[in-house]
Amino acid sequence: MAKASGGSRGAFPELVELNVGGQVYVTRRSTLLSVPDSLLGRMFGQQEPAELSTDSKGRFFLDRDGFLFRYILDYLRDGKLVLPDYFRERAGLRREAEFFELRELARRLAPIVSKENSVGDEHDPDEGALLVAATTSGLSEPRSPSQKCGYITIGYRGSYTIGRDIQTDAKFRRVARITVCGKTSLAKEVFGDTLNESRDPDRPPERYTSRYYLKYNFLEQAFDRLAEAGFRMLACNSTGTCAYTSSDPNEDKIWSSYTEYVFCRE
Repeated sequence: MAKASGGSRGAFPELVELNVGGQVYVTRRSTLLSVPDSLLGRMFGQQEPAELSTDSKGRFFLDRDGFLFRYILDYLRDGKLVLPDYFRERAGLRREAEFFELRELARRLAPIVSKENSVGDEHDPDEGALLVAATTSGLSEPRSPSQKCGYITIGYRGSYTIGRDIQTDAKFRRVARITVCGKTSLAKEVFGDTLNESRDPDRPPERYTSRYYLKYNFLEQAFDRLAEAGFRMLACNSTGTCAYTSSDPNEDKIWSSYTEYVFCRE
C-alpha cells in the first residue's frame, strides 16, 4: 500500500491514512470526495497533496475531534446519519459537520423549534420512522413532559426445592416479596396504591427509599407497570444460595435466589 507522505509531490493514494486529533483512520479517497463541495472534498480533490499537513508518519493530519470524526466518515460512506442510543455529543457533532462544510448533515443535527417554541433535537428520518412504528404497534409511548426521568430497581426474592430424584421437577415456593428502590415520587407514580409504604411512611417525594415493596407477588405485573410508565430495563443481576431442609445431605435441597432489575426512564 502506498503511504501518503508530506514530502511526496505525487498523486493521492487510493487508500488515505488520516490522523484526526490523534485518532488514526484509513479510508478510500472516493469516500472523502463523496460530497465534492465540502472541505474534505476540496482538500482531497486536488491533483496533488502538497499543501496538506501531515504527521511524523506521513499521515494527513486534521486538528479536529478524533472521536466524533467516525460519524463524519460514516456519513460520507452512505449519506446516512446513524447514532447510538442516548448519544450525548449531538451539538459537538453538529459543530464538526459545520467545520467540514457538510451542510446536509449539519441541518439534520440542528435543534428545531416546535410549535410551542420549545427547542429540541431534529431526528434523522430513519429514527422517526422507527419511533412511529414502535408507537403505532403499542411497543412504546412518548414520555409526557410532566414525567420525570430516573431509575427504579426491582428486587425479587424466591426459592425452590429440588428433590433427591434429579428427574423430579423443581418445586417452586411462593415469592417472599418484590421490593422497590428509587425516588419516592417515581415509585408512587408507577405503582400507585399497589405500593406498600408501611415500612417507610414519612419519606418525602424527592428522597430515595429502599424499603417499599409491592402488594402482589407477580413480577410480570410490576414489569407491565414500568413499561406503561415509559421505563425500560437496563440491567439485571442475580445471586443464589443452597441449603438442606435438614442435617441429612440426602434430603431435599432448597435454593434461594435474589435478583435485581434496574429500569430507567430517560
